[in-house]
Amino acid sequence: MTISAFIAVVLLHLMAAISPGPAVLMAARTGVTQGFAAGAALAVGIGVGGVIWAMAALFGLALLFEYAPMLLTGFKLIGGMFLIYMAYKLWKSADQPLVQTGPDTPPRSLRSAFLLGLVTQISNPKPAILFAAIFVGTVPATAGWGTYVALLAAVFFNETMWNTLVSRIFSLEKTRAGYLNLKGWIDRAFGGLLALLGVKIAAT
Repeated sequence: MTISAFIAVVLLHLMAAISPGPAVLMAARTGVTQGFAAGAALAVGIGVGGVIWAMAALFGLALLFEYAPMLLTGFKLIGGMFLIYMAYKLWKSADQPLVQTGPDTPPRSLRSAFLLGLVTQISNPKPAILFAAIFVGTVPATAGWGTYVALLAAVFFNETMWNTLVSRIFSLEKTRAGYLNLKGWIDRAFGGLLALLGVKIAAT
C-alpha cells in the first residue's frame, strides 16, 4: 500500500469521524454533564468501537452482511433500539436538575464512560459498510499485518482524538453554564437527535 493511498484512507475516515452521529452527540453530552475525564474515557471507548468495525470490514464482516442481509438488519434494529432508549432517557430527565458533581456525587466512572462509548459505537453497524467502501481499492490483497495495524491505529486515533476534542469543548465552564441555563431544551434536542439517528440506522 502506497503512502499516498494510506493518507487518503486516513483522511476519508477522519471526515467520517467528524460528521455528526451518535458517537459525537454522546461525546458532547458526556463532556457537558460529566466533565472532561469522563468524556475522554468515552472517546477511548468510541475509538475501540471504531477499531472493532474496521477489523470487521478488513476481515470480511461487510461481505457477510452483503450475503446475509438479515444479519445486518438485526444489527441495525438492535442498535437503533439502543439509541432510541438512550433518547427516551434523555427526554424523560430533561426537566430534572443536573446533579452537581462533588465529593458526595462523583461523576460517571471512567469504566462506565468507556463502556458507554463502546456500546454507542457498536450500536451503529454502518461503519463496517463505510470502512469496507473505503478499504476496497485502497488496501491491496497483498497488504501485510503492518499495514493492517497502521490502519487500525489511525482509526483509533481519529475516533478518539476527535471525540476527546468534542468532549473538551463541551466540558468548558462557559459551555457548561450555558447548558445549565437551557438544560431542558438542550436535553430534548439531544434526545430528539439521538432518536432520529436511531430510527435512521434501523430503517436504512
